[in-house]
Formats: sequence, structure tokens, C-alpha cells
Amino acid sequence: MRVLVVDDEQRLARSLRIGLEAEGFAVDLAHDGTDGLWLAREHDYDAIVLDLMLPGISGYKVCETLRAEKDWTPILMLTAKDGEWDQVEGLDTGADDYLTKPFSFPVLVARLRAIIRRGARERPTELVLGDIRVDPAARRVWRGDVEIELTAREFSLFAFLARHKGDVVSKRQILEAVWDVDFEGDPNIVEVYVRHLRNKVDRPFGRAAIQTLRGAGYRLASDGG
Repeated sequence: MRVLVVDDEQRLARSLRIGLEAEGFAVDLAHDGTDGLWLAREHDYDAIVLDLMLPGISGYKVCETLRAEKDWTPILMLTAKDGEWDQVEGLDTGADDYLTKPFSFPVLVARLRAIIRRGARERPTELVLGDIRVDPAARRVWRGDVEIELTAREFSLFAFLARHKGDVVSKRQILEAVWDVDFEGDPNIVEVYVRHLRNKVDRPFGRAAIQTLRGAGYRLASDGG
């Protein structure tokens, strides 16, 4: 099995190569995003171990570019960034799994083997709800043929609702996923952003896709309203 490791920490990358080769993998190394993307395009790999914070091109961008080019090679993101939203962004960009540094090498090998077993399966790049389309990797939203401009936080909230289309999600669930598990601000900030979304996604089109269930939370209609 051939694996590409893209990490700018050269000592760590060399250690990974030695360890993975001892486990029976053939390993190529790249120490920046530009070289990593070039190698991924030029060769067939069974999996890619990809750091996020890279010189040249970030790991997010490398992953996003490969998926946009219909390259479905399994990707394990490896990074020191351990925030929940960092993980959400990495997975939304198209990664198959996520491991934070410092990590256990046996766990890395196990996760690598797991994503290789699942294989390079093509996956939809967009979430579709009636005439609404959401592209998590490109962070773009359309209602029919009209693209809707959203701020980063508005998009994060809308993408979360879209991933749970048809389900009721509580204000606490939204705060933990879109803000932070340790968020200590005013929880009514959710209502403010829901209102922003309605003013952009629903009202200009005469729709009511974003629903409030008093005492329970919010729901995005699976048919786009």
C-alpha cells in the first residue's frame, strides 16, 4: 500500500516514514502543500496523511483542490489544531478522518488502515434541499440559480442545519458546533444569526425553510421550504 505523508515537521515526517514502512507501507514525503499537491496529482496513493498548517498551500486547500478534481483518495488529516470547528472544517473540506498531535502511532496506523479499507469512494460535493444547494468545501450557497452571500459564521450555521436537514437541533447543539463547547456569551446570539439567515435565504424568495420550534430549537426543511 502506497501512502503520501505531507508534513512540514521534517523529523516527524521521517519518523512516520520509518514507522509506516515497518508496517508494510511504501511512503512518499512532502514538506509543503505545493509539493504535496503535485505528488498527489502525479501518483496513485492508497491514502494521504495531510497536515493542515503547511507552507505554500494549506492542507485545507490541498484537500479541497483534490476533491474538486474528483480525486477521492482517502485523506487522514494530522494537525496540532484540536478545536471542534477545525475538525468540522477539515471533514467538510473532504477529509475522511482527523487525528490531532500529539498522537499514538498505533492509533494512526489503525485509522489509516480503516480509511484504506473503505476505499476511494466518490461522494457528493454538495448538500441539496429542494432548490437549495450547499457546497461545504467552497463555502457557497445557492437558492435556485441565485448565489447567496453569507458571512463565515452565517455559513457555518446554515451548513450545520443543512447537515441535519429535517431534524430539530437545540440552541445548545448549535452553540457547541458553530461557536465552541466552552462558549460563555449570550446564547441568544443563535437567534440573531437565524434571523440573518432568514433575511438572506428565505424572505427574498418567499420561503420559510428555517423553522423555529418553540422550546425545542430549529429545523431546516429538507425540501428547502
